[in-house]
Amino acid sequence: MTLTELPIDLKKIIENEKIDFSTKAKRKYPLSKTRIGLFFAFVWCGFVAFMAYAFLGPLLKNEEVNFTSNGTPVTASWDDLSELLVPGLIIGLFSVIGLILLFYSVKSLFQKGSYFVGTETRLIEYNNGKTIITDWEQFSGNVKIESKNNLGDLEYELRTGKMQSRKNESAKFVPDIIYISGIENVYDIEKKCKIRIKENDPTPVVLSN
Repeated sequence: MTLTELPIDLKKIIENEKIDFSTKAKRKYPLSKTRIGLFFAFVWCGFVAFMAYAFLGPLLKNEEVNFTSNGTPVTASWDDLSELLVPGLIIGLFSVIGLILLFYSVKSLFQKGSYFVGTETRLIEYNNGKTIITDWEQFSGNVKIESKNNLGDLEYELRTGKMQSRKNESAKFVPDIIYISGIENVYDIEKKCKIRIKENDPTPVVLSN
């Protein structure tokens, strides 16, 4: 991608910096990530639908629903649905959660990627007027590459992140990730990023005697 193909606002941000590379990502997230999200959302919705049918199915046949509440046998029918208020709210809540998961999974599948520009000191991400600038020193150096025919995805770990608590285990540090998905010349761009990350590595060099 040439400089003339970049948005005007992005050009102003770059100004006179030396450009190592510039590219336009086809997607915001790798397909592998969106597929996992979609799979989880469908499983969630399918499970809720199964539980709802198993519990409320008799109503569809104009039959009574019999269950136990606080150890007391309860019967509900179309003539009296009051006993189904609490179970219905619980099923409804899980259904809403499933639909939200499905909505965001489908949305992420079709979200367009950003422009990415690498300079000597930083990586610039630009998308619809929003700019995210990350200095190379913020990169840990860990990268995941997925490619086919020189077209692929890059996932870069940053030194920033958050601690995630785990049951019966000590908290785990989860790094922030920068996704550059669906780009051409993926290996060439990875090599240029690697050089800049190494040049700007803030970790002190340990000299051996």
